[in-house]
Order: sequence, then C-alpha cells, then structure tokens
Amino acid sequence: MLALLASAALLASPALATTHNSLYSPNNYEFEPLEHLAGIAPYFDPQDPPLDPAPPQGCSVTRAAYLVRHAAIYANDFDYESYIEPFVQKLANTSADFSASPELSFLKSWKSPIADDDEEKLTKIGTLEAMSLGVELGRRYPGFKLPRKMWASTAERTVKSAQALMSGLDHRGNETQLVQIYESEESGADSLTPYKACPAYSSSRGSEQSSTFQKKYTKPILARFKAAVPGFNWTASDIYGMQQLCGYESVIKGASPFCSLSLFTPNEWLAFEYTNDIMYHHNTGYGNPISPVLGWPWVNASVAALFSDSPSAQDLYVSFTHRELPPTVLVALGLFNNSAASASNDANATMPLSQINHRRAWKSSNILSFLTNVAIEKMSCDSYGFADAGNEFYRVIVNNSPQPLDACADGPGESCARATFENWIQERADRYGDFSRECGVTYQNSTDALSIY
Repeated sequence: MLALLASAALLASPALATTHNSLYSPNNYEFEPLEHLAGIAPYFDPQDPPLDPAPPQGCSVTRAAYLVRHAAIYANDFDYESYIEPFVQKLANTSADFSASPELSFLKSWKSPIADDDEEKLTKIGTLEAMSLGVELGRRYPGFKLPRKMWASTAERTVKSAQALMSGLDHRGNETQLVQIYESEESGADSLTPYKACPAYSSSRGSEQSSTFQKKYTKPILARFKAAVPGFNWTASDIYGMQQLCGYESVIKGASPFCSLSLFTPNEWLAFEYTNDIMYHHNTGYGNPISPVLGWPWVNASVAALFSDSPSAQDLYVSFTHRELPPTVLVALGLFNNSAASASNDANATMPLSQINHRRAWKSSNILSFLTNVAIEKMSCDSYGFADAGNEFYRVIVNNSPQPLDACADGPGESCARATFENWIQERADRYGDFSRECGVTYQNSTDALSIY
C-alpha cells in the first residue's frame, strides 16, 4: 500500500533510475533481491502501473475496504521444515571447508536467526511495519471516523498484525474492536480463510510445476557451488532454502548475507521469483479454476459495505488474512491477467516451465509480499468531464498502485462509475458466486456469502 516507515528505515532499496549523463553505462544497472522474493518479500510499493495513488482531481474518498496479508514472520512452517531447517542442520553437521570460497565463506560462522519455536511468529520489523501501515491509513483518510471494528482470522500472526495496525491508526487505542474469525473447515464462504472450507482447493496444487522449474534453474548454481566447496553435499533444496533465508533473515535482522549479488546473480533471483510465481499461478492464481470462487466472497461483501446507506456503516473496513486469499481476490477482480496475450487465450501458456516469461503480469513479489493489501475505494467526485457518469466512483488499489478494471474504467483516474461498477460486479457474481457448488461442499449449513461486515 503506502510507503512504510519501517521499510524506509530498515529495508531501504537502492534507486532504480539511471542518470542522464551515463545513460548507456552498464554501471547504471542496479538490482534489489528483496523486491523479487515472492511471498517472502518485505513490503514495498511496486508502482505497477505507475498511476498516481492520490484521489483524482475533484475527488475525495468517502469509504474504503482493505484486505491485508499478515506482516513479516520468522518463517512459514512449510518453508522452514522443507528447506531451511534441513539446510541449517546439514550446515551444523558438515566438515566442509567454506574458507576457500569468497562468496560462501560467511557460512563458516553464520548462525540461523530462526529458533524452532519461532515459526509463524511476527517479527519486530513486521510489527513495526503493520503499525506504520495504520499510521499511513490515518494519513491517507484524515476525514474518516475510526472504525468500530476490524477483522482477522484467528491465527496469532494475523491477530497481532491487526493489533499493530490498530495501534498505529488509533493512538488512543480503545475505539476499535478486533473481531476474530475462526479458521474453520466447514464455514463455507463466511470466512477470511475460505480456501480451508473448500474441498476443491488443494494446498499442494502447483508444487509439481514449480519443482520442475526449480530443478532447471538451480543446476548451474549447484555446479558452481560444488566446484567452490566440493565437501558439502549441495542440493537444489539447499539453494532454494538459502534464497528464502535472504527474505526471512532480512525481516528478522534488517539484512542478510544470503541477499548478496555475489552469491546469487540477478538472473538467479529472477528465476527464484519465477519458480514461486509458477506455484502461486497454479495454486491461487489463474491456473486454478477455483481461485475466483474463493476470492469473490470478500469482493462481494466489501462492495456491499461500500454501497450501504446504513447508519451503522463504517468509513473504513480492514480485514487480515493469510497469503492464500489476496491472489484469489485479484483473480476475481480480473487483475494481473495476461492470458489474452497468449495465442490460445490459455492462462497456463503465460507461465511456461521451460523458460521465464519476463513479460508476465502475474508477479507474486508485487502482489503477495508481507503486508500486501488490496483496497476498494468509494469516491465522490465533481464532474471534470465525467458529468454523464454521476458523482460516485470506485477504484481498486493494490499495494499503493491503482489498478484499472477491465471494461470498468469510465471515471476519473481510470476509476469506475457507480452504474458501470454495479453491472460489472453483477456479471462476476453470476460467474463466481456459487461457492458451495463450485467447491463441492458436502458438510451441512454451508453458505456462499461472507457476512462478517
């Protein structure tokens, strides 16, 4: 969303712009691995597309709904148990000599910053970033009343992220109630973790495809590392775990030797990112037919809250969830989809396993970093050339970047007029609104709607 204070202080990225006096110099090239770590990326503003996030001229935001992924954690349990822990244990038990390799010599004394009981816990940097997001929301919407309620799924990391944001938004600390939504396997769509209640969703979907590309891109790295330190039994999983540690150690300590570009080249970081993009594409993206069905309930509930004329309606709705839900919401909204650019209009054709599609729209680093957020804003605007469309408009913002909706951008700043937006929403409701049937629900009392607001 907005530029966060903690990110600026602790995880500052080098400037990416070239200077005019040496436009073609190769020395201008700079690369930031922390912006290519997919679901492990510390929060940053990707500015994709580089549209102005401020309200268009003549407009003011009158209501907004946010879906936020939890802030930075020490380690995801699957990442830790599958890649990081085996590498750390192997490192502790090896007699290999790393001193001969300038790039790998730090492994002689490096110690893991992740304790066994740290998995899934919020880091101090994560807590500070969530608090900073609350401060920034207050600055973005200075005329909003403090929300009476916020919502979070019941996991500790989502709850603590929500509490940190609340403390940044409300300096008095007692005006907003946090409502915890149980992460049930029989909740139907009435949940902030609807994928857990959907039998048609599999958490392992995409692992086979991503593993295929992982084996491909790690081969030359393995050859290089084996030549440098032949006494260590290097594997593809070690390489992948080391690259994961770049992100996790950075959000724990503020920096990591695993992020060094002398250890992994920019191209190798892009390959790591693409491996994750493949997995998320097939798991919660356009490669999974159930994705928009999972994301639709939040979209529908949020739009209903924004449309509401009830005196109990809030100015700001904020809900915290896990990394699985935001991508499905983006699919339900039709964003970051370049399927139509493929010859066969085939979503999977845009994510080949043989080479990186550098022109893809689906980049998980930009849409799934820690604290990633998806917002729908309601705006009141004077005419400025849009008198025929009324004065009520809607737009979507992802990590501080406005995202024009396909066939729904007839308002100022590529927003969508109320009448057009209502038709656009109804068309998606007709396609994605039958959660119970599409998920193959067999338990009793399922529902197709999110009703927490």
